[in-house]
Amino acid sequence: MDSTVVEDLRIAVLGLGEAGGAIARDLVAAGAHVRGYDPKVPAPPGVVDTGSEAEAAAGSDLVLSVNSASAAVDALRAGLARTPPGCLWADLNTASPGVKRHLGEIAGDTGIDFADVSLMATVPGKGLRTPMLVSGAGAGRYAQMLRPLGARVDVLEGPAGLAAERKLLRSVFYKGMAAAAVEALAAARAAGCEDWLRENIAEELTRANATTLDRLIEGSHQHAKRRTVEMQAAADMLTDLDVLPLISTASRDLLDRLARWSPATASPSSAGRPGGATS
Repeated sequence: MDSTVVEDLRIAVLGLGEAGGAIARDLVAAGAHVRGYDPKVPAPPGVVDTGSEAEAAAGSDLVLSVNSASAAVDALRAGLARTPPGCLWADLNTASPGVKRHLGEIAGDTGIDFADVSLMATVPGKGLRTPMLVSGAGAGRYAQMLRPLGARVDVLEGPAGLAAERKLLRSVFYKGMAAAAVEALAAARAAGCEDWLRENIAEELTRANATTLDRLIEGSHQHAKRRTVEMQAAADMLTDLDVLPLISTASRDLLDRLARWSPATASPSSAGRPGGATS
């Protein structure tokens, strides 16, 4: 895509909050014509403010829906009223694979290509350069449109929902790890040793390497029974400290399931690899 095409690119951004606003500003800086809509947030400088999803989408080559997963379907239905033929609708919200597939079906029924886009890092500070993973019928077109403007886009061959699936699989680990850290530090604060635990966690994260994942999985399987008892004790302690043990009890329940697992009946995907670490 040459510079003339980039300058003529007409993009609508629906949702001008932290993520959408940053992306819209970068699109303007890259030379695109940007129209925006957000019922609560005014358009940033250089973005034409509009009064509805349909008004923003009118005449656009690309629509970026960056509002929220709960609003994604309504935004699409509203925007399609004036989305021109040949336009590409891209949903950047963190929605389930099922919702993304549904969005693709709605768009497809009206002859509009759809792209399921997952933002694979936090947007503040990165804006349009936030790593993106995209799937769906319009994935290739999405990459062709935005890469010349500086976007980091990886195309995942497959239907809408596949990019969302990959992101959410990562989220199970990353957000789960973050939640565990929040709960542990809250308990340590209540116990008067937050600084000690913060330093301990930081040291563990710093020492992590390619073998850490195997150690965590193998140790959980091998020592599931003992660790179930340990996490029950941890949950009891948090309760005594007046800290709700949400992650602790979830860990206890998962370990209890592992302890009850039978190699003769479990599938390979649920088995993991027993043996290994003792921590």
